[in-house]
Amino acid sequence: MQGVPEHSEIVIVGGGPVGALAALRLAQAGRDVTLIEARAKDAPLRDARALALSWYSRQQLAAAGAWPDTLPATVIDSVHVSQQGGFGRAVLTKQDLGLPHLGAVVDYPALTEALATELEQAGVRVLWQARVSKVASLARYASVTLTLNEQQHLLTCRLLVLAEGGALAESLPGIRRHVHDYQQSAVLAMVEASQPHRNIAYERFSAQGPFALLPHGEQMMLVWTRSHEEAARLHAADGSVLLAELQQAFGERLGKFVSVGERAVFPLALRQLNSVHSGRVVMIGNAAQTMHPVAAQGFNLGLRDAVGLVDVLQGAADPGDAALLRRYGAARRVDSHAVVGFTHGLVRLFDGQGITVKALRGLGMSAIDAVPPLRKAFAGHLVFGVGV
Repeated sequence: MQGVPEHSEIVIVGGGPVGALAALRLAQAGRDVTLIEARAKDAPLRDARALALSWYSRQQLAAAGAWPDTLPATVIDSVHVSQQGGFGRAVLTKQDLGLPHLGAVVDYPALTEALATELEQAGVRVLWQARVSKVASLARYASVTLTLNEQQHLLTCRLLVLAEGGALAESLPGIRRHVHDYQQSAVLAMVEASQPHRNIAYERFSAQGPFALLPHGEQMMLVWTRSHEEAARLHAADGSVLLAELQQAFGERLGKFVSVGERAVFPLALRQLNSVHSGRVVMIGNAAQTMHPVAAQGFNLGLRDAVGLVDVLQGAADPGDAALLRRYGAARRVDSHAVVGFTHGLVRLFDGQGITVKALRGLGMSAIDAVPPLRKAFAGHLVFGVGV
């Protein structure tokens, strides 16, 4: 374990994939970086999430050396979007964008471990099991108060990056957080069907709530949005109950659903800052925004935050310069607001089950499917973001 320095050029709080990628890329660019992470270095990650990464995200991770050939991932070659009980569908394919694949699905723990390995090989200073209690920003530096091995430390830096820590961000001048509670939870489970998925990801808007089926090895990861009560019921019910409801909502495109693994439940809310910088502190990833999992955009947006920050800081003498951080905020605003607005709009649009609403949804999906330039633009926004 490395000791706590008195000063580091850039300090990043949060060692998840977004913070780790930012730390790795900045260190590779020659910056003096310290990454602070609350979990123990070798602690097993108990996280049920399988991440649907766009091909752009996968390329950025590979460019940083954090996508080894041994990383267990399942590629996505097409995305099938449909609604239950109504006409219309859209199918997006890798051919629409001329890419090898549209994306890939990887387990959160596996990706986190790959990044941690690359951080160690690159010699990046990581303070494991360190908890941040306070952040502050002055004219010439920012500071972090942290506890490590029951000792409190004050660490100063020219730029502080929060990749986690919403409460810390809200303690900064001028920062406010908009919160919208969807009154919903996501049910996660690995399911197996009698027919192969053929590397197709499904987004289905059912009467009970939208769900995704992501190819994951020979199985598929189910992410189903339900009310809190329904999510709790499905979590506790016998697996045959979930399989029967999924079969009814999805149909037989994959034959019969034959098994389901352990289930996990996560509450869902939209959280977005009014600004992603305050003084010498900048927020990326979950510290800047968290959103509904529909369309699988949140994690990809966070990785684009990390890449965008590295690009803006390239060659800068002072990484915490106010004009520089304003430029970063302006550069990311279009993408983040577009993705958050799109995701939030989808949740609201597909919440309705009336005949008129279903007809409008069907027309929209049919238009995307039938008009190649529209389909290509839509797929491009999902893979590369907006204005990137």
